[in-house]
Amino acid sequence: MRTSYHDIKADVLDRIRKNIWPPGANLPGEIELAEEFGCARATVNRAMRELVSEGILERKRKAGTRVKSSPSRKAKFSIPLIREEITNTGATYRYVLVDRNIIAAPGWLRAQIEIPKGQKVLHLRCMHYAGNRPYQFEERWINLGAVPDAEGFDFKDMGPNDWLVRKVPFTNGELVFSATNATLEIADFLNIAEDDAIFTVERTTWLEDISVTYARLYFARDYKMTTQL
Repeated sequence: MRTSYHDIKADVLDRIRKNIWPPGANLPGEIELAEEFGCARATVNRAMRELVSEGILERKRKAGTRVKSSPSRKAKFSIPLIREEITNTGATYRYVLVDRNIIAAPGWLRAQIEIPKGQKVLHLRCMHYAGNRPYQFEERWINLGAVPDAEGFDFKDMGPNDWLVRKVPFTNGELVFSATNATLEIADFLNIAEDDAIFTVERTTWLEDISVTYARLYFARDYKMTTQL
């Protein structure tokens, strides 16, 4: 039976709880752990990255990975359907497919979501409106190796967010928040000036060890996100 990164995470957490690896303890290297668990180093790396992001472990260059002395508290985010997010404001939701293409995954995307060279992905660009007001510009890549049914769906009347939630469960995800400057194209879609600062979210989701989708979401001005600790 193949060892998944979930198995490795659970084992590492168990050792931490049992004080086998107490706060401040250095963990073995990824190669050593991969040999112990009988899996690929990439699987160990995925487990370690998640435990770092969850505030359990910390990594420092040349110092390796160790158990944090005081685990961090984590913010909790819900990931709503964009349709529901807009209608909950009292506005009418409107969706427009900008373009749809099947392409070989570029190198940067293969590294981002860990898919093999030559893997086909569905690249979508969409606009979401609150009434007639631009709300979000979405650029999304769907791994057709994980979601082959997406190749036959045109996405003209239903956005990928809605479709994926109905078709594919996901077991975990990663969100990256940043302020970026709007390119001329994105500025045109969001009705703002080129180089204006915009709130941007990068979202990656997985089904166990299989990457499902990677999306970049660009929000119009005055967008707000709320979370809880």
